[in-house]
Amino acid sequence: MYIFLNGEIIEKEKALISPFDHGYLYGVGVFETFRTYGGIPFLLNEHLERLNTALIEMGINLIFEREEVLAAIEKLSELNQLPDSYIRLNVSAGPAEIGLQTSLYSESTVIIFQKELPPLEPLREKEAVLLTIRRNTPETKTRLKSHHFFNNIAAKRELGADPGKEGIFLSEDGYLAEGVTSNLFWVKGRKIYTPAIETGILNGITRQFIFRLAERLGIQVEEGFYKEQALIQADEIFFTNSIQEIVPVKEYEGKTLPGQEGAIVQKLHGLYQKCITE
Repeated sequence: MYIFLNGEIIEKEKALISPFDHGYLYGVGVFETFRTYGGIPFLLNEHLERLNTALIEMGINLIFEREEVLAAIEKLSELNQLPDSYIRLNVSAGPAEIGLQTSLYSESTVIIFQKELPPLEPLREKEAVLLTIRRNTPETKTRLKSHHFFNNIAAKRELGADPGKEGIFLSEDGYLAEGVTSNLFWVKGRKIYTPAIETGILNGITRQFIFRLAERLGIQVEEGFYKEQALIQADEIFFTNSIQEIVPVKEYEGKTLPGQEGAIVQKLHGLYQKCITE
């Protein structure tokens, strides 16, 4: 398997980075994960916009242009023979002296990982489980997709390894937040609900895409602060992320839900698939 490392494509076994990289020493780094379909990264502009914004916040002096990222992914896909794949574009601060740095980082480490994904099952269902561990608050005003990931790891350990389950965080104030690796939505009547960014969740790229799909379908989406009771009363629940797309919930805390048969989920999924092939 080949990876992209600082401008070169090499075999993954030959990849080396500095032990003085502040991504390793202090967690100064951000990343984006997304799918390729037929070698084309989906929603790449949106992912790069969020990544570039996060790099500014992190003090990493680097901006990505669409064409350079496309070229690297195209070459990787060719060498790895993976037109449909998982991509992680990872940027860490790069090597520097030990100690907290206040100036901009100018020698960042850039890695593009690619791995094979099994064929995407149409609307694979999951069971949703309410976690006891709470969602931590972001390090700054807005949550970044950063290397500070132990809250998610601890939640995954609580949930367990079953791929058929996804955990739901509550915020420290007890409001519904997000999944371990996903954003959370539910349906009541003809309306979609989702936690507000102000709860401390990640503003997922697929989350934002769902807003646009719902608008095209004439379905209202409301963001806000909601307690667990909102899910108990929901007609449908689903998760979203860039790798699994839309994941309908078939069971939550003993309550059976329509899962892939949900009317709103089916409409969103149908339009999502249409957008992929446009």
